[in-house]
Amino acid sequence: MSKILIVEDDAGFASSLAEAVRDFGYEVTIAPSGEDALARFDEIGAALVFLDLRLRGMHGLEVLRALKSHPDRASTPVVILTAFADSANTIEAMKLGAFDHLTKPIGRDDIRGVLARALTHPPTIAAGKIDISSAEELIGSSLPMREVQKLIGLAASSDATVLVLGETGTGKELVARAVHCHSERARRPFVAVNCAAIPAELLESELFGHVRGAFTGALQARAGRFREADGGTLFLDEIGDMTSAMQAKMLRALQDRAITPVGGSSVQHVDVRVIAATRHDLAALVREEKFREDLFYRLNVLRIELPPLRERGSDILLLAEHFLRRALPDAPKKLSTAAAKSLLEHTWPGNVRELENLMRSLSLTVRGVAIDHGDLDFETALTPGDSIDELLALDLPAATARLEKMLLQKALRKTGNNRAEAARRLGIRRQFLYTKLKEHGL
Repeated sequence: MSKILIVEDDAGFASSLAEAVRDFGYEVTIAPSGEDALARFDEIGAALVFLDLRLRGMHGLEVLRALKSHPDRASTPVVILTAFADSANTIEAMKLGAFDHLTKPIGRDDIRGVLARALTHPPTIAAGKIDISSAEELIGSSLPMREVQKLIGLAASSDATVLVLGETGTGKELVARAVHCHSERARRPFVAVNCAAIPAELLESELFGHVRGAFTGALQARAGRFREADGGTLFLDEIGDMTSAMQAKMLRALQDRAITPVGGSSVQHVDVRVIAATRHDLAALVREEKFREDLFYRLNVLRIELPPLRERGSDILLLAEHFLRRALPDAPKKLSTAAAKSLLEHTWPGNVRELENLMRSLSLTVRGVAIDHGDLDFETALTPGDSIDELLALDLPAATARLEKMLLQKALRKTGNNRAEAARRLGIRRQFLYTKLKEHGL
């Protein structure tokens, strides 16, 4: 009979969990603290450990680190338990070698399932140190995002190539940065390249560099992004948009970890961890012979699929409040019940990016302290020209003009082109409204 160790300082929860585990045919020992668990681990000969994250005294992650750093204990599956799901703790636990990370309350089916999986295929992930100081938190505790956070932790524990899939605006670069910041390469460069934004004839030079005089305009040699990322991580966004010729060169770079600058003859070896991302279905492109099969397999070592925002449930409100606090840290706007309901019902074709743009826009345009249902304008949030990031990139006159036009268009839509009512909502005189409409060609 396999022996299970439960490390939990909540006596009631520990007793309930132990009862369920015994019902499934296992012998159970309860340790009320991390120190007690480490002292009794070898004596018990545990086949699996259920480990609470927030213990009195020694923290759960410290216990996990101690278990995984000991050669005789490292292969024992450890299942982390917590009542407060946190992306950083989930990623760190998986990076350190946890088998799974469950959120309380835990159902009997969850317990049965994790016991079956862990004791059939025990993990052998080694422990490692993590530097998360520069990683932006992945907001969300929905089940799909919890799975993503676990995969990030697993990816961070190795140097394997990672393929991140997801619709536009789901946060693929954020995931790539999280993998980098939780990995051993965290103190080295993270270099991001959007392959779709660079003309095909320039992408080779952008990635591999060039020698002086390699082509017209190449007045100086350039190192290229692979060499800039040496020792760190290279993030290749929208890799599915690469031409066939560039795919062949990328395959060689991934296989040999070596590049040849445009116009050069010497091969230069690089130490780079590659994370690729795309909004396309690469498997379908392979079937259509639009993407190299060998490159697909080279990229698809560890795959992380990001869920669209419409499938993330309550994460939508968590993200909305996060973006509102970021936009106005000292006095963030609040969401009314009606506005929150509308956000949950929206299909979010632009995903997290759409939500962020909408919240930042509302932080600027809503005059009161609360955002109501009538203030929401999903069409405006999707207009690329109205992106706050683009506004911030303009000079003051251009940004002001762009914002004025956006406010005018929104007021006219909300009032059914009733100009008197639009002027009232904007807090300006009707004649001034006419002047502005003419000025912006509306």
